Amino acid sequence: MTTKISKKICMLGDFAVGKTSLVHRFIYNELYEDQYFSPMAGIKVNRKTVVMPQRNDVVELTIFFWDLAGQDDFSQLWHSYAYNAVGAALVCDLTRPETLDNLMKYAVDFRQANPAAKFIMAANKSDLADEYRLTPTIVKEVSNKLNAPYYLTSAKTGHEVEDFFRHLGRLLLT
Repeated sequence: MTTKISKKICMLGDFAVGKTSLVHRFIYNELYEDQYFSPMAGIKVNRKTVVMPQRNDVVELTIFFWDLAGQDDFSQLWHSYAYNAVGAALVCDLTRPETLDNLMKYAVDFRQANPAAKFIMAANKSDLADEYRLTPTIVKEVSNKLNAPYYLTSAKTGHEVEDFFRHLGRLLLT
């Protein structure tokens, strides 16, 4: 038997951490190459259906990705965006430590709007190892505080992107 379920999640993180690129890589399995990169105006919604085997069932899970602009101007709108969201993907950039620090604020704001939401973390740009300013140990400390599993991802190469979003799918079904 196949069960069809739809879930809304929000992509949260600072500007240029790779939120849009991670979603694009997961949906299309290709690098998001926008030659003119500018902050999004508001929100972009994408979706992907994934098959998730369950005990005696198969679930066709459609995930709606609400990709929020990484700008302070939109923080007062998060409550509207978070409405009916069951989770959030928190994304930081391994080359910019302040983006990890800011994840705590995003998580607190999001939890105020949706106390039952589940979190997962992506420390993105793992392909830039020579430029890391964050260590996996530091990322793990923050993930523990947020009670969120974490992945070291690269939207550019696709490293850990599929695993990250499939883990998110499993979280959404629990």
